[in-house]
Amino acid sequence: MISYEFPLNERIRTLLRMESLYERARFFSAADHPLEHHAALLVLFEILDVAGRADLKSELMQELERQKQSLSALRSNPAISQEALAGILADIDRAAADLFQTSGKTGQELRENEWLMGIKQRASIPGGVCEFDVPSYHYWLHQKPEVRRADLDSWLAPFLPLQDGISIILRILRESGRTSEQVASQGVYQQMMGGRVAQLLRLRLDERPDCIPEVSANKYALNIRFTLAGDTQRRVAQIDVPFQLTFCNL
Repeated sequence: MISYEFPLNERIRTLLRMESLYERARFFSAADHPLEHHAALLVLFEILDVAGRADLKSELMQELERQKQSLSALRSNPAISQEALAGILADIDRAAADLFQTSGKTGQELRENEWLMGIKQRASIPGGVCEFDVPSYHYWLHQKPEVRRADLDSWLAPFLPLQDGISIILRILRESGRTSEQVASQGVYQQMMGGRVAQLLRLRLDERPDCIPEVSANKYALNIRFTLAGDTQRRVAQIDVPFQLTFCNL
């Protein structure tokens, strides 16, 4: 099965982008090869740009507080596992406290690092970080893997409170939905929203047939068309495509 997620507002789109960037940074920094650590640093620069949004941290703290209040109301519900509830509430408290303790603009330490910012500027130029362009970076890439990894971990550390908060919010969001079995007749599916509010759509389908979902949605209707993989004209697959659909909302 292949899973697809489609955010339906800009806030969730940003959180999903940050989650993807964190995963890539962790993957490449855990490796040993200099080229993999180069890739990790490039991802770190992307994280720095996205995290530079002035309202991201405050929005995240507000959402954590809102979820805490909502979940706390379930403490007397016998249908809810109190152990699981206590666990997620503890996670929210820890993430909110870590975010509160971070001061200033997230990643400001990196922005004040002239060496890193010089590499970031050169990296925006195709082939701009060759050894003759930035010899000091070439030297860093030839340090032992554990030395480079320690640097990468220290540079990523200021973003970990954001990562923790984002992970919790997305986990709650994903677990909020109910999954239904659907079929796109002749590659096309439409559903009227009927007042339904969703922030994230999740689709799961078999790897065969070779189809790719394209989603458009507004407050009135959801439209999904499955196009043929590898078709440059993005033609709709003229077959019935079964898939699983989940509406998620905080």
